Amino acid sequence: MRLKVEFTTEPFDLDEAPAHALVAREVIEAAELDAVDVGPFGNTAEGGAEEVLTAVDALLRRALKAGATRVSLQVNVVGEGDR
Repeated sequence: MRLKVEFTTEPFDLDEAPAHALVAREVIEAAELDAVDVGPFGNTAEGGAEEVLTAVDALLRRALKAGATRVSLQVNVVGEGDR
């Protein structure tokens, strides 16, 4: 099964990316995921179910520890068959 995750972290800072946003991006970029797209107002990545779920766990733990007060995320099944 393939999953797609979309997420944002808050609070926003339009002048400079806050630590929690940088940490969340680091987690996603370091994970073994495909089609990673990070941006100022939202981030997406796709991959196998285990890889996405492992990355989401790390993202939540590390972003909250780095000061996020809210993490909004959505996970969708985008295809069948493991990588």
